[in-house]
Amino acid sequence: MQTKLRITLGVALCLLIGLTTVASRNVLSSQGNGGRLEGTWDAFLTRRTCDTGDPLSPPLPELLTFMSGGTMLDSTSAALPATKTPGHGVWTHVAGNTYQYSFKFFSFGPPGSPTTFTGWAIVSQTLELDSTANEYTSSGTAQFYNTAGGLVGSGCSTTTGTRFE
Repeated sequence: MQTKLRITLGVALCLLIGLTTVASRNVLSSQGNGGRLEGTWDAFLTRRTCDTGDPLSPPLPELLTFMSGGTMLDSTSAALPATKTPGHGVWTHVAGNTYQYSFKFFSFGPPGSPTTFTGWAIVSQTLELDSTANEYTSSGTAQFYNTAGGLVGSGCSTTTGTRFE
């Protein structure tokens, strides 16, 4: 009798855990698909001419991490680590599979020179997630500022990403 009770309680506990997992996934889905972007992504950044969209560089690897609550991190191979910090930013779900994100990083003088703060950049992108939530494309701009906060340049880029698993 006690064995049957233990088996019944064990099965009930497994069902409860399973239902809780499904319910928590459904909550993310019901929040406007915002949770579908969360995670770390292998991406390739292509700098482009803003007027024509022509590539200015071959695709460069980067990592983007979108965290719960709307914050994000960016690390790129587009610049030597000694010349820029990782990007810190925010993201938001726009509608459907469309998201927007922006991040800021600080820049420093060229390697071999004394470490000199030269300014910062703000990158803003619009991202379109595919229907499987495992790939995306994005496009947007970067604005470059000097240490006094004056805009000194801008550029355009696209990225493609696949979920890091």
